[in-house]
Amino acid sequence: MITQLNKDSLYNTFGVQNFNSLESVMDNMAPSLVEYYLSSLCDISEDIYLNRREIETTLTIGDYSLYIDYNDNTYLEFTVNEETQTETLW
Repeated sequence: MITQLNKDSLYNTFGVQNFNSLESVMDNMAPSLVEYYLSSLCDISEDIYLNRREIETTLTIGDYSLYIDYNDNTYLEFTVNEETQTETLW
């Protein structure tokens, strides 16, 4: 699932000024905290199309991938790992 993010909210959440600073800040944080912040930014109801040829930079953290395109739009992709999901017993 891919959703477009408000880049100001993304930058304020991690205390950075631009997309290039995100990686160094996230490297100094606990992975579970980074994933928690990213999941809180994700609006599950808005699944959009992303033209992958327009991606300028990619940052991958666990099951999450952050993208910035040439138009300075930011996107968050969440991939569900089927191996780690458990089935219901009912």
